[in-house]
Amino acid sequence: MFLKLHHFSYLLFLCTFVIISCNTGTGTESDSAEEELVQKALEIHDRVLTVDTHADTPLRMIQPGFDMAERHDPNETGSKVDYPRMKEGGLDAIFFAAFVAQDIRDDDGNTRAKALCLQMIDSIVSSTQKNADIVGLALNPDDAYALEKEGKRAIYIGIENGYPIGKDLSNVAEYFDKGVRYITLVHSSNNDLADSATDPDGTEHGGISEFGAEVVQEMNRLGIMVDVSHGNDSVFYDAIELSKAPIIASHSNARAVTQHDRNMTDEMLKLMAKNGGVVQLTMLADYLRTAPPNPERDSAVAALRASMKPISEMTDEERTALRQSFQELNEKYPAPPATVKHVADHIDHIVKVAGIDHVGIGCDFDGGGGIEGVFDASEVMNITIELVRRGYTEEQIEKIWGGNLVRVFKEVQAVAAQIQAAG
Repeated sequence: MFLKLHHFSYLLFLCTFVIISCNTGTGTESDSAEEELVQKALEIHDRVLTVDTHADTPLRMIQPGFDMAERHDPNETGSKVDYPRMKEGGLDAIFFAAFVAQDIRDDDGNTRAKALCLQMIDSIVSSTQKNADIVGLALNPDDAYALEKEGKRAIYIGIENGYPIGKDLSNVAEYFDKGVRYITLVHSSNNDLADSATDPDGTEHGGISEFGAEVVQEMNRLGIMVDVSHGNDSVFYDAIELSKAPIIASHSNARAVTQHDRNMTDEMLKLMAKNGGVVQLTMLADYLRTAPPNPERDSAVAALRASMKPISEMTDEERTALRQSFQELNEKYPAPPATVKHVADHIDHIVKVAGIDHVGIGCDFDGGGGIEGVFDASEVMNITIELVRRGYTEEQIEKIWGGNLVRVFKEVQAVAAQIQAAG
């Protein structure tokens, strides 16, 4: 089996390590076993379709001069995804989420939110057209496989936060026609569709609002996946009841492993399995491991966030200054890192509770995601290496990395076809 070019440097490092070990007399059977394990994992990673269901990269794509075809240094720029690094990491497909932060819920606010959302969607489409030799816009589940055969990356579109829908149901169809294939109903604050898991004022609708229920029905009719990440527990239960198609959680983890309101309880995981949906593991440290209390850090971070403008409104200089401020906070108040092992712990738990058919990967790169070992898109193969280390088979890894999401996507489209045929 010949590996793709993006794995060559990694294997070259391993071979060099083994040669040095042998020459110095320090080589051991364990070194050889590790080399074999990594090579096996990389070959599996190369063969299976790898899909990341959530990245906030459109926030960067609307920045003047940001070129997705160029490789960016994540430590210098903060950027976690571009096309060269997708290739390096063996990432075949990704959902770029057009994210609009929650703001005033009136006609003016809704108009601004829609304009920004459309700008991000247009930037995604434009980037795929500009770089048609290496990527392609994907609209249907099988498009990822077709593009992979052509040696291209598949770019799907999602919307994070239903705020840009406003109170106009026709916007859902407009976004679908633009290429949107999932919508995260809510984000960090309540909106007109649903309640957030993290709104400081608590619940407003008791889950999904009456208008939100209409939006879910319209998403079912069109073939848009319903995403419950960021919603409170009632939103999850409402979505399970309302949606005629399986739902997804594009970037959420297991609450039994890490206690956080953004993560899913075992009861929710069992219902997700019964629903036929998928929970996509995310690379956000606070959702992966429990950090010891650090009130000084919490206060400093809260103060910094309170002083921030929306990222989409910042200049390049302001973004650079913000990254520097967060780096200084991290150095002053270090927290234990989240690692690939934490990711695998969550996968193990979800597989145990919900089954192998109901777990996937949604890294949340460029939206806070990035941990030790999976800091950006170039390192996602390390997830596969850890899964092989834990005994997962190629068939199981294929399901985790893309098969489960593709299955749900197809079922959502099948339900839409039935609704339209009956309609």
